[in-house]
Amino acid sequence: MPKKHSTIVNALLFALDVANELTPMLLASPYQRGRKLLYGKNYNAYRNTVYNLHKRGSIKIIKKAGKKFLQLTKKGKLEVLLAKAKMPVVGKWDGKWRLIIFDIPEWAKPQRNQLRGLLKKNNFCRLQDSVYVNPHPLNREAVKYLEETGLSEYIRIIKVEEMDNDRDLKKKFGLI
Repeated sequence: MPKKHSTIVNALLFALDVANELTPMLLASPYQRGRKLLYGKNYNAYRNTVYNLHKRGSIKIIKKAGKKFLQLTKKGKLEVLLAKAKMPVVGKWDGKWRLIIFDIPEWAKPQRNQLRGLLKKNNFCRLQDSVYVNPHPLNREAVKYLEETGLSEYIRIIKVEEMDNDRDLKKKFGLI
């Protein structure tokens, strides 16, 4: 998916997540009062995004009192969580390492690859195939995503006070 469209997708999903209820579907003509100001030249991209999100099951279009509303589905909520989970935590290092160790079954290979991508986006460094390290914890959304998808059953998150030969890791993370 091109970057421009994924930004529109994330913006729409985040807006629906914040609304947490039904959100009015602004799909009427872009020339109606306010619509053109809101979407400008991106109205068609917005309309296409709504159509594609609905088609893949991330949102529902609900008709109520003659108007259309958008609502996140469970799949859409997981997409929002995953997008938020890919926002790395930054801050001062507390001197402790976070290890993530996992053993996800072969039947869940796509989820395992998604987890690896999530860890890389959060700046975790691979020590072994199923062991990743970072001086900062995963953000709350990442932990919630792991719980919602059931992956937390196969994952252990460990806080380590000391690690031998960690000079190269400290250098990699810019801690020395």
